[in-house]
Amino acid sequence: MTLVAGIDSSTQSTKVVLCDAEDGTVVGTGGAPHPPGTEVDPQAWWDALQRAGSGLLDQAAAIAIAGQQHGSVVLDGDGQVIRPALLWNDLRSAAAAADLVAELGGPGWWAEVTGSVPTASFTVTKLRWMAEHEPANAARVARVLLPHDWLTLKLGAAEPVTDRGDASGTGYFATAKSQWLPEVAAAALGHEPALPRVAAPGEVVGQTSGGALLGPGTGDNMAAALGLGLEPGEVAVSIGTSGTAFAVAAEPAADPSGAVAGFADATGRFLPLVCTVNAGLVLSAAAAMTGTDLAGLDARALAAASGAAGVTLLPYFDGERTPNLPLATGVISGLTTANGTAENIARAAIEGVLCSLAEAVARLGGEQGRVLLIGGGARSPAVREIAPGIFGNDVEVPAPEEYVALGAARQAAWALAGTLQPPAWPRPLSLRHSGAPQPEVRERYAALRAGTSSWAGGLPPPDQRKEPRS
Repeated sequence: MTLVAGIDSSTQSTKVVLCDAEDGTVVGTGGAPHPPGTEVDPQAWWDALQRAGSGLLDQAAAIAIAGQQHGSVVLDGDGQVIRPALLWNDLRSAAAAADLVAELGGPGWWAEVTGSVPTASFTVTKLRWMAEHEPANAARVARVLLPHDWLTLKLGAAEPVTDRGDASGTGYFATAKSQWLPEVAAAALGHEPALPRVAAPGEVVGQTSGGALLGPGTGDNMAAALGLGLEPGEVAVSIGTSGTAFAVAAEPAADPSGAVAGFADATGRFLPLVCTVNAGLVLSAAAAMTGTDLAGLDARALAAASGAAGVTLLPYFDGERTPNLPLATGVISGLTTANGTAENIARAAIEGVLCSLAEAVARLGGEQGRVLLIGGGARSPAVREIAPGIFGNDVEVPAPEEYVALGAARQAAWALAGTLQPPAWPRPLSLRHSGAPQPEVRERYAALRAGTSSWAGGLPPPDQRKEPRS
């Protein structure tokens, strides 16, 4: 049996799967946590990778890494990390994002040229923030890498390299043309940094000290699509630290509203995606607010009726990316002495997160005939039961698996095979969940969102802007 390894270096942890290169059967797994916070020393990811991959990576004939998107790893002329990486969920660059959009042609220009209108999550905004707030560090920057690029280089890549999927989330990459826009990076940083070579899908980009071939790696959402075997006409909804809705497309997206990020995928196609900052952590917070754990939250939510007796929760606990309200906070509406129970608050929290994600699916447009629910939140019995009514469609939940790491492993097998297309691994088995549509819940959520967005998250005047702590 020939084995390949896939690595998922996410916001919260590193996960490794060891798979049969022929059919993707998982034969070994490992994991290690990352430190908390929205800025992290990349060395912590490398240390976690070593722990998670111990006893696994040395068995692999090929390895690939999927990493959290957007993070900025800045290196000096000697290749040393200058400062902790600012992660996708560090929203201190919200003002920088607005400034860059205005300076370089407005939302329409960004959507047409790069495929996306950058928000605070995008790498380009981190560079502008550093130029404005840490000019000495910015002046030292010789090269900018993404998290998976840096880890691939540490594993043994022959040169700094990335793939078009992860590159499409930087804000300085022309996604439809698959080429860098160095002038945009320079406009953000103040000078032009070196950028990694963009490898072809499935290309071998180096070799580890143990002799394993290295695939180019990709972003976490692109790897999840590859691990799921996502095809056009299907949409994946992931409830993890963040929430995402994404679909595979043959043509690039260009949404001037900024709601849809026009990413590339890991195979040569495109991956239009809508991301919400708030998802799984809202459920954890709601559990804590109601004095229980996640299992208790499930039980309480399922004990309440659909609509939570009129209680509605807007889940913008940590600001929001879609809609673009970086300074927003959460809102609970409709509470009375009669309905203010732990059960209704639990139900409203789950409905709020699902309504936010259902709106994300709607923003993708087109006919999405198959909805796949993945991520840690998909393991919740309450989420699975409530989701069909909120989405207005049957929902399929694939068997629990580390699909980001599995997609990286499939890319590793592709590099090992040297073929034009990735190996045809079997699609995961899934369970279908059905339920009557609950449009009134969506309508009440939309009304609350519309009524609060005017004060819950727009950028204040420059002299009143405060930077969040990391």
